[in-house]
Amino acid sequence: MGRSQETFNKKEVRNKKEKKRKEKVARRQAKKDNEKKGSLDDMIAYVDENGMITDTPPDPGKKTKTKAEDIEISIPKKEDMEQPDPIRKGKVTYYNDSKGYGFIRDTETQDSVFVHVNNTLDEITEGSKVTFEVEPGPKGPVAVRVKLLDQ
Repeated sequence: MGRSQETFNKKEVRNKKEKKRKEKVARRQAKKDNEKKGSLDDMIAYVDENGMITDTPPDPGKKTKTKAEDIEISIPKKEDMEQPDPIRKGKVTYYNDSKGYGFIRDTETQDSVFVHVNNTLDEITEGSKVTFEVEPGPKGPVAVRVKLLDQ
């Protein structure tokens, strides 16, 4: 009796290839089965009245009617917005009389605003309570029409 031409190693390689092929066929079949199970209805998600995502459709009895006129999509018009009072009140925190400039702390916003002697209507000193208007300047907000506050 002659020896087989097939060695153990060749048999082992053939068995491994066959096993891989069968696993690949099994995976392909499992993927096909899963595709059949998943339908479009399973993939749909709903948003409930609290904004949470859920898989159950909303109750038609809980629907509320919204008028299209009540929905605001844009920024409110400038005339609809409340205009702040242009005349502000504040206290002079620093004023250098020899150089002719200083700073006023706004009592409402606590912002520091630059003031120059050319923009004052009355003589001001450090610690004075004043009324003023704010305009944009080259380096930031500038106080203009600065008057002493009548106490």
